[in-house]
Amino acid sequence: MQTISQKTRSDIMVYRDIPVLTYTIYYPEFTSTCSQSAVQSINRFYAFQAKNKETYCRTVLYQQALEQAQYVQANQFPFHGYEFMSVYKITYNNCCIASLFTDQYSYLGGAHGNTVRDSQTWDFDTGEQMELSSFFPGNPEFIDMLFTSMEQQIQEQMKTSPSMYFDDYAALLRGNFNINGFYLKPEGIIIYYQQYDIAPYVSGIPEFFFPFAGGFC
Repeated sequence: MQTISQKTRSDIMVYRDIPVLTYTIYYPEFTSTCSQSAVQSINRFYAFQAKNKETYCRTVLYQQALEQAQYVQANQFPFHGYEFMSVYKITYNNCCIASLFTDQYSYLGGAHGNTVRDSQTWDFDTGEQMELSSFFPGNPEFIDMLFTSMEQQIQEQMKTSPSMYFDDYAALLRGNFNINGFYLKPEGIIIYYQQYDIAPYVSGIPEFFFPFAGGFC
């Protein structure tokens, strides 16, 4: 079993007393009754990710925000400060396995922000990420089964929300499939797609549920 502490990197970056970029990066730090070397490796993974995100904010994103602020000031337009937020959610934590996803939200002054999700499922005995195929043992055709089920779930959802997905969702399901785009819940597996992959922005991040066949630790 794992215990999670939340770590944070954040700042408000200004230009001539104007806040041009606000960023907050939350990331987990684990302790575990399982392998201590695995815990250290996993913690380094998230600390490294957080540091890279902060470096991106303080260099690339701040420079973009600064240039935009200078432009709108020179042209007397209203300036909308840039925002960056990275938030994680632990979705499964049992035995020596933990699963989580991180939503990274960026607002760059437009009509709305964008969110990108990534996820990891960890074996705290080995320190390795678990693969989707691990949950479908003895079934080499499991991806075809997933596509069939996702199409059925979409068809059911569209009975009440006809415009929830793009018309060519069946092709997009396959073309934009990311085999690492999944996380665990106590009841089963969630496979997700990014915004715009298979559906309009208003539909958010599409998710599809697959219950565990015979239970899982």
